[in-house]
Amino acid sequence: MIRAAGVAEVTDADFDSEVIGAGLPVLVEFTADWCPPCRQMAPVLTALAAEESDRLKVVQLNVDMNPLTTNAYRVLSMPTFMVFRDGEPVRSMVGARPKRRLLEELADVL
Repeated sequence: MIRAAGVAEVTDADFDSEVIGAGLPVLVEFTADWCPPCRQMAPVLTALAAEESDRLKVVQLNVDMNPLTTNAYRVLSMPTFMVFRDGEPVRSMVGARPKRRLLEELADVL
């Protein structure tokens, strides 16, 4: 998987503890190795994780390796970004986007 530096990978096994039970809002990128737009997002997620670490947890989930979580949230396109707050999905966005736009879309959930 194309890992963004400083961004943890979550799995079906630890999704509940890492995302649902997190104290901060969590941005999950549903990603795949074969997805070019997902690769484009790696530096954006790295920067976001570093700059917003006090307000937002950023993680990645490989859809090919974690079908239970992927299917549970009906993720069909990569990348899909989902924001979870207090254990609930509160925002979903599909497709690569520049950091500025991603921050604008996250502003009301942070």
